Parts: sequence; C-alpha cells; structure tokens
Amino acid sequence: MSGRVRKRTPQHAYRSVCSPRCPPVPPGTAADPREDPVSRTALRICPLCEATCGLTLTLEGTRVTGARGDRADVFSKGFICPKGASFGAVDADPDRLRTPLVREDGELREATWEEAFDAVAAGLRPVVERYGPDALGVVLGNPNVHTMAGALYPPVLLGALRTRSLFTASTVDQMPKHVSSGLLFGDANAIPVPDLDHTDHLLLIGANPLESNGSLCTAPDFPGKLRALRARGGRLTVVDPRRTRTAKLADRHLAIRPGTDALLLAAMATVLFEEDLTRLRHLAPHVQGLDELRHALREFTPEAVAPACGLDADLIRTLARDLAAAPTAAVYARIGSCTVPHGTLASWLVDVLNIITGNLDRPGGALFPQAATDRTPRPAGPGHGFALGRWRSRVRELPEAKGELPLSALAEEIDTATDRGEPVRALVVVAANPVLSAPDGHRLDKALDSLDFMVSVDPYLNETSRHAHVVLPPPPPSQSPHHDFAFNTLAVRNQVRYTRPAVPLEPGRRAETEILARLVLAATGMHGADPAAVDAMVIDQALGKAVQEPHSPVHGRDPQELAALLTGVDGPERRLDMMLRLGPYGDGFGARPDGLTLEKLLAHPHGIDLGPLRPRLPQPLKTVSGRIELLPEPIAGDLPRLRQALRERPAGLVLVGRRHLRSNNSWMHNVPVLTGGSNRCTLHLNPEDAQRLGVRDGEPVRIKGAGGEVTAPAEVTDGVRPGVVSLPHGWGHDRPGTRLSHATTDPGVNVNQLLDGSLLDPLSGNAVLNGIPVEVTAAG
Repeated sequence: MSGRVRKRTPQHAYRSVCSPRCPPVPPGTAADPREDPVSRTALRICPLCEATCGLTLTLEGTRVTGARGDRADVFSKGFICPKGASFGAVDADPDRLRTPLVREDGELREATWEEAFDAVAAGLRPVVERYGPDALGVVLGNPNVHTMAGALYPPVLLGALRTRSLFTASTVDQMPKHVSSGLLFGDANAIPVPDLDHTDHLLLIGANPLESNGSLCTAPDFPGKLRALRARGGRLTVVDPRRTRTAKLADRHLAIRPGTDALLLAAMATVLFEEDLTRLRHLAPHVQGLDELRHALREFTPEAVAPACGLDADLIRTLARDLAAAPTAAVYARIGSCTVPHGTLASWLVDVLNIITGNLDRPGGALFPQAATDRTPRPAGPGHGFALGRWRSRVRELPEAKGELPLSALAEEIDTATDRGEPVRALVVVAANPVLSAPDGHRLDKALDSLDFMVSVDPYLNETSRHAHVVLPPPPPSQSPHHDFAFNTLAVRNQVRYTRPAVPLEPGRRAETEILARLVLAATGMHGADPAAVDAMVIDQALGKAVQEPHSPVHGRDPQELAALLTGVDGPERRLDMMLRLGPYGDGFGARPDGLTLEKLLAHPHGIDLGPLRPRLPQPLKTVSGRIELLPEPIAGDLPRLRQALRERPAGLVLVGRRHLRSNNSWMHNVPVLTGGSNRCTLHLNPEDAQRLGVRDGEPVRIKGAGGEVTAPAEVTDGVRPGVVSLPHGWGHDRPGTRLSHATTDPGVNVNQLLDGSLLDPLSGNAVLNGIPVEVTAAG
C-alpha cells in the first residue's frame, strides 16, 4: 500500500471571483479544482519568511496566477512583501523536483516512491546497526520551521533514533539567544519579544527588519510598526555598522564596530547601576543575583568600552539614560549580535537591560508570547533548569547546546577519525543546504562525498542535495497545509491561523507530512508500515502523558476516549486538533466549551485573534530556583573573555553579512523575479577604504579569510563604516551537478568559504560570521 494522501480542499476555503452569474458553490460540493477552469481564490499563510503574512492566492485550475495580502487576516491585515507577491513564481519554479531521485552507478535517476524508500531503509539501517545511532547524523535547515511537516516529524525522528549527531541552522543563526534564555529563564525557547505596538522606546541592535521582516520576533509589517512607533512620539535607536534601510528610519543610528555589541550593552548596564537608574518594579519578587550582576559588570564603564566599540562614551551614557527614562522601552537584538564571538553574552545582556529597567514582562516592554499550540501552562514554580555540554563532539570536543552540535563541526565529524567514537557515516538532511550555509563549504563538499549513505528531503537538487543517494522532494507550498508552530511562539500578538492546501496534490506527488512520516519508519526499522502509524503513536503518547499531569484539563480521563474525539482529515490535522485542545486557549476536550478546536479554527479562515501579549511571570520560568537567574555560572565564567575584548582592536578590515528583502538565505535565488537590481552579490566598502586600496566601484575585488578567498564586484558606498566591508550570504551557486538553472546564471560567491569553522561563540557553539578579519585587494 502506498499510503498516499489524496485529500481535497473544502470549497469554503475558496472565494469565487467569477462573474455575478455564477451561482455560489455550497461548501463541499464543487468539483475538484483541477478540473475547474474558473478563476477563484484561496487563502494561504506565506511560508517564505518569519512574518507569516496571510495571502489571498488567485488560481487558474491548479496554477497560482497571483498573490495579494489578505486584508481580513487577523494578524497581517493585508500586508505583503515582494516574497509573498512572488508566491506563484516560487510555487511553479520549473526546477522543482517532482519525483524522487535514487543514485545508481554513481548517477541520480528518477525513481518511484517505493524504490526511494526501499533505498532509504537499505542505506540507513545497516549504519545504525553496525556503528550505533551517533554514526547517523541529522541536519535540519531553516525551512523546517516554515512548514507543518518540518515542525511535526523531525522531533519524532530524533526521539526514535536517539542520535547525538544533530546539526541545525540554529548554530549559524540564533543559538546564542536560546542559550541565554535557557540560562536566564530555564527554558531555551522562552524568548521575550518587543511589544512593538505599544512601546515608547525601541533600541534595536544588529537587526534590519525593513529587509528581514523581523527575526525571532514574528511581526507582519514590521516596517509599518516602526513608523507607527515614531508617529506616536516614540523613539527608535539603531545600532549597526551599516546604515541599513532600518537605520535610515531611526531617530538615532550608531555605527558600532562589529562584534562589540556585548561591550556596549554591558556599559549601558553599568551606567544604570552607577547612576541608580535600575527599576525592577514588578519583577523584584522574581529576580535573583542583582548585586552579583552589579559587581560583575563594574569594569565595563562607557570610558572603558568606547575605544573598542568605536563610539563616544558620553553617547553610551545617553543611551542608557534614555532607556531608563522612557515610559516603556524594549531592547531587541538579532543576527548581527548573535553571530559574533560574544553572541551569548550579547543576547544575555539584551534581557538584562530589559529586566533591570523593569521593562520585561510588561506592556510596552518585552513580553513572552503564548501560542495556541503551546502545552498547557504548568503551575509556576522551580523547574529542571537548562544544562549545557551534556555531551561533546568527537573531534574538537565542542559542547552540545539545546541538544545540538555546531554546524561548523559537521565536516570534521564526517572526515576525521578519533578514538572518541565512530565518525558520522550517514546523514539525513531535511531542508538544509549546509554547503552554502556552514563555514568552509569546500571541505564539507568533499566530506559529503565520503559518506556511506545520505538522504535529502529537498525540492531542489542544490549544492548539498546533489551529494545524496536518495532525494525526496516535497510538493510546492500551494499543495501543502500550513500552521506556524514555531513562529507563533515569537509573535508580537497572540493569534492562531491554519490554511489547508490551496490545490490538491499533483498526481504522483506525496504530501510532505507523509514523506517525513515514511522517513521516520524507514530510518527506525519499521519500513513498510502505514505512515499513519507515526501520527497515531504520537497522539497516544501525548494523550497518555496529558491525562497523568495534575494541571492538565484532561487529568484522569481515558486517552482512547480523547483520541476518538479528535477531528481532521488526516493524522497531521488530528495532531493539530489535539495540540489546540490541550493548549492554553483550548477546549480541554470539553472542559472549556468555548475553547479552541480544529473545527472552530476552520470556521475562521482568516484566523482567530487571541489578544495582545500579556504579562505571564512567573509561569514561564523553569529555572531550578523558580526565579530569573541574572548571573548564571556559565555566563559569569565567560565574562573574563569579554574583559579581554576591551583591549582588542582589528588590525585591518572586518567583514559583516547583509540580507535583502527579496531573498531568504539561499532559497530564492532561482526565482528570476526575486533577483537582480539591488539584490546582488557585491562587496560593500566605504569610499575611504576603496581609495586606500585602489578599488573602483563595479570592479572585481579579492576577499581573503582564514578559510579561503572569493572574488566579487565592489560596490563603493558610505552606507558602511570605514574599516568594515559587507558581503551577503546565501550565494555561491556555481558548483556542478545542481539543477538551479536561473541561480547558476549569476551565481555570486559563498561568503562562508572565507571561514574555516574554527571561530565559535564558546557557550552556544554558534559560528562567528560577523566581524571576521579579511584582506581585500583589487582583483584586476
């Protein structure tokens, strides 16, 4: 039995745009839209960045011919960016794989789904059985959090495999924030977000939401929210070595030296202590370690950090005073402050400033969102806390963080033998392209070729999946359901939305949920079982645990009775229904009749607004003390390294990254409408540096780092401070064996090839991607 899911989207999900003579279609009675030539619309949550905007798709048969913002969407209210507007082009990219690929005699050929999963089972199980679970590595890419399947099934796979060889995009992005949140609050996923709609003062560090649409802060129309902040008399300060689009909007822009954000934040905290400007307010009963923190930061005065930061000491004092004086304020920092040598310390100090000014967990400050699919909130009290370094990598003995090893260590964990266990001999790669996203792609390229077996779940044959023995392509987004599990836990307003597939699955395709369920079975020795068994197992386990928890709304009930009450057309929808019912707004399987269920959510196709963010402390705290632990031991142990940075100065140029509104990492360079114009792979450098180096605008320059060198066109601009150059990430589509016909016409260069993978933030294992020293010379 193939187990293929062939479901039809109910017609109440569509809105007719045919002529007035067309009678309305009763729900559930229309023909399959594949056979319906009439133009119509369907709702879809955009999966192309973290803003999660609601879209209204225009469809001709099964083809998406247009996309506009859904004005009735309870969260995005009609906002759309160029990525969302290009949904149809992304969806219909002719280079998307439509059938599985299986390697035979060294070449990838098209295969049936049965052949593909037979090959997966035959390739993975012998490795695990002979060498142990750690010899099977798992790599998860950023797109996993943009799909329902990517949220629901990889945790099941990891739980079943019990491998410690897990690598994800988090360690080239936001792992410092997870670690600092774990140490402060006891929960690595308890990340406060700025209350953008109500704050009076926003200090934004290393973030460019006018280009990124926001990150670790889910906010449709982030640009509009910043403009509204200023319109109501609020103040926006941006700290960034580049004069980004966001910095141009700000009241004040500080062009800091890259990599020194932690020093600036520590100095601001010191000013607040020195001038008696700390105000814990409502947080006082929930905080410990204030005096210890004051003592630990005493050396980081504005005068001490100013030379390293490249900022004026008086200006640093003004920043601190303005933050303390604002009626409400929030400090928000992102990737520019995470991907640096002191990323965890910077992430920690962001929340320290929010705490000691009394702005954490209050309206207008930084609050903890409450997603509809979060587990039932447990009573406040001490928890198990957060531990680092529970195991280490084989080669460099790098500590795990949040169950993950650094992505920078992937190549060495494959190609280097040690006496500390078996190397990684097989890989499961889901929606990841580490050849471009991890340091030293050349080494990783060779390492992937040496694997005994590799399976890649990816819609493209890209720089990484070209090495796979089996490629399993998921369908395009129009053919997939969507609910944002991860991003709703970071949203600036509590809400819940779900969209079913806009069109049925194309013949011969498999739903991504089925692909990943069958991958779980193939990798864990259950190949051939019904993929629905995976969802049934998860439901049985989750309900069995819920009925035993005293704080659960279903405490003491029969799990089988509860399972029989679940609705949905397939296993993933039944799991969503279960999570909604058990969640903080759920009906508790009848315990709260007005609460959420899947049926109720389906009756609200534009979503359900659950209200503004609200104070939640102390409930989110899971530290051993049950309080916010301001100076955890790992943080205190890393402060001497930050003191050493007071004396460090770059000897030459340093490199920072850059992103563009029309791209997301390496995903979208194969879509013609999203490339060209200003979305190009060029090296930004200041006119002073260009003149000194003899570089002219538009001419090629050679950039050399510890991991290698690349050549890119120069773009001379005063938008970057002297001594700093900027190259975007996600490019480098020039390797043979891919099927990216548009991306290869203008491949750009891989900025991560400048890195050798040795530079890491020691607490989080996050790669240092910004503020790295480079040499730049005219290539002509």
